[in-house]
Amino acid sequence: MPEILELDTIGTGLYEFTSDLAAWLGEIGAGDGVLTLLVRHTSASLLIQENADPEVQTDLQAFFERLVPPATDPSMKYLRHIYEGPDDMPAHIKAALLPVTLSIPVQDGQMMLGTWQGVYLFEHRHRPHRRQVALHFS
Repeated sequence: MPEILELDTIGTGLYEFTSDLAAWLGEIGAGDGVLTLLVRHTSASLLIQENADPEVQTDLQAFFERLVPPATDPSMKYLRHIYEGPDDMPAHIKAALLPVTLSIPVQDGQMMLGTWQGVYLFEHRHRPHRRQVALHFS
């Protein structure tokens, strides 16, 4: 049965929610199968990434800020969709470059993630948001 997980962000960054997923799998009594995730927004992404060293998240965020700067940057003067602020269209571009869905194998109710892997919501907007991630186990 699908579920909606709500995550609050305080601005741009990576927000780990691996433990929330593990708890949900425990609640539903998951066995073997696949956990599918979908972020229900066009300005955020999902990632499986290293969770041991926080510098990984900082460096990823810095990389994507350089790759797709705010609309106020002279290199982005071609952007037209700027009605919600200088981070709006760049957030959509980042979400187009990164995954918005993930599929994670589950064995005996446990996600088969590697030792240093965690599941993250990558918030691309600068303001706080309440994000929804749809969860489905089959």
